[in-house]
Amino acid sequence: MSAELIELSNTLAQATERAAANVVAVHAEARGSASGVIWRTGIIITAEHALRRDEEIHATLPDGRVVPAALAGRDPSTDLAVLKCAEASAAIANFGDVASLKPGSLTLVVGRTRASGPVAAFGVVSLVAPERRTWTGAVLAPYIRLDVGLQPTAIGGAVVDAQGRTVGIATPRFARFGAIAIPAPAINLVVDILLKKGHIPQGYLGVGLQPVRLPDALRQSLQRSEKTAAIVLEVEPESPAHKAGIVIGDILITLAGHPVARLEDVHAQLYGEAIGKPLALKFVRGGATQEVNIVVGERPRGGE
Repeated sequence: MSAELIELSNTLAQATERAAANVVAVHAEARGSASGVIWRTGIIITAEHALRRDEEIHATLPDGRVVPAALAGRDPSTDLAVLKCAEASAAIANFGDVASLKPGSLTLVVGRTRASGPVAAFGVVSLVAPERRTWTGAVLAPYIRLDVGLQPTAIGGAVVDAQGRTVGIATPRFARFGAIAIPAPAINLVVDILLKKGHIPQGYLGVGLQPVRLPDALRQSLQRSEKTAAIVLEVEPESPAHKAGIVIGDILITLAGHPVARLEDVHAQLYGEAIGKPLALKFVRGGATQEVNIVVGERPRGGE
C-alpha cells in the first residue's frame, strides 16, 4: 500500500474517532438502534423516522454507559427528533461550514451501535443546491445529497467534512439513493422551536382544496402559463379562509405572489414563520379575479 493511501486511511480513522466522541446509539426497542449526535450539552439529535416510539428511550454514550433519554419533540418534515439526556455532556464544540461543501467533497458519516461502538461510511457529496423543498414541505438550505451507503445503525449519525468537523446529520428519508445531510443551521432552528414548544407549529388556511384544470380562455385572460390551479371544496367555520371571505367554488391562482398550480404550492407558503402574517391571495370567482389578504392561522394540534 502506498504511503499516500496509508496517510489517507489513518486520517479517516482519526476523523472517525474524533467525531464518535459526540455520537451515541439511540434505542427504544429490545433490538436494533440508530445513531444520534450530542448537539448541545444535554441534547441529542437523531432521525425522527428511526425513533420507533416516544417512551422508554435509551442512549449508549461514547463511554459505553446506557442512560435514559426523554423525547423533547419530533419534526417529521425535517426528519429530526430532539432528546433530552442529562448525561450527554460531550457536545460538539465547533461545527463545520456547510457552505464549504461542493459536489465531489469528501465526507464521513459517523454513527454508533449499541454493542459494537463507532461505525463509519465514507463517500462524497453528489449534489448541492442552494435550497430545495422536500416532499414533506420542509425547506433545506442548502440541500446536500451524499453518495454514501448508509447502514441502519448509522442513520442519524454525524456528517463530517474533510476538516473533521460535523456539518449536519445523515438520513436517507429524502433521498431515492444515498443519503441527505440535514444541515446544522436547519437543525439549530428545529431544536430551538422543539425545546420551546415541543412541536413545530404548522400554518393553515382552513380550506379543502382539489387541483382543477383551467379553461384555456380563462388561462389566457389571466396571462397564466400554468394550466392548473386549486379549487375550494370546503371552508372550515371561523378559519382564516372563512374570515377572509373565501367560499366553496373559489379557484385559487396565486398565494403570496406565487402561482398556485398544485396543492403543494399552497402548503409551501404555510411554514411556521408565516403564522399570524397576512398573505395576498388571488382567486377567481364567477369568472372574475379577486384578491384578499388572508392571515395564516396555526393548525390546531391533531388537526388535518
